Amino acid sequence: MKEFLALIVVVIVTGVIYWGVEPFAHGQMYPKVAPADYTFSDLKPLEAQEGNAANGKEIVVANCVACHSIKAEGMEMPFSPEDALAAYGVVPPDLSSAGLIYDKNFLGNAIKNIATATKQTHKFSGNHPMPAYDWMSDQEIADVVAYLQSIAPKEMTNKEVFIDACGRCHDMKYDKWSANGGLKTYLETKVPDLSMMIRSRNLEYLHTFVNDPQKRLAGTAMPRVGLTEQAENQVIAYMESVGDSKKAERESLGWKLVVFMVFMGIVAYLWKRKIWRDAH
Repeated sequence: MKEFLALIVVVIVTGVIYWGVEPFAHGQMYPKVAPADYTFSDLKPLEAQEGNAANGKEIVVANCVACHSIKAEGMEMPFSPEDALAAYGVVPPDLSSAGLIYDKNFLGNAIKNIATATKQTHKFSGNHPMPAYDWMSDQEIADVVAYLQSIAPKEMTNKEVFIDACGRCHDMKYDKWSANGGLKTYLETKVPDLSMMIRSRNLEYLHTFVNDPQKRLAGTAMPRVGLTEQAENQVIAYMESVGDSKKAERESLGWKLVVFMVFMGIVAYLWKRKIWRDAH
């Protein structure tokens, strides 16, 4: 009887810690924030008709390829990465996949004013390496977005999305990826390697942080990236494949271990009773 009462006490204490204390402590460390907003509703939609891709290409050629490459269209940067670093402090990204991985509303606003769209006005006050194109009409910006969407690949691997969306700042050393492009130096902050980030943060935290870093870490230098929900899921899936590659195997063994422990507990209890019964 005493053993049974002790078991009940252990179960109650464990339950209080697991379902009470731990969630409370987690809530104090990571307060609840608004869920991820994949429509970027704080950004004003463009007041324009459906974009014209042909006209958008002309605008891109006249304004964007002076800095950016678009390798999908055979357009290379007009200068070397070393010269770009010397001139701008960063290497401008290739735009081949921008129309696929970035939300349409975010992309239009990023062209209009990158610091506002990425929530970096606290860090860049008129000195962002990419100039604002708010002098363009909304229709012209919509045309550019339509062009970028028309040349974007139909699909990308998880790693390809990660490299284009995150790989200019973050290393993934467990998969032999090192960030390049000068952004780590330009942002003047330590940028973490993401190889094991999937283990140190839960999925809710990662989704809300990638969607809008300011929700979780106000004042951070990390920009809001503006990924679509699909692209963000692919980024996190890639992080999981690198940092937690045994997750499926581990979860499949979990219930088997619980059954084994319960079975061995019953055996141990019956064995103990037999020993003490024989002893008396």
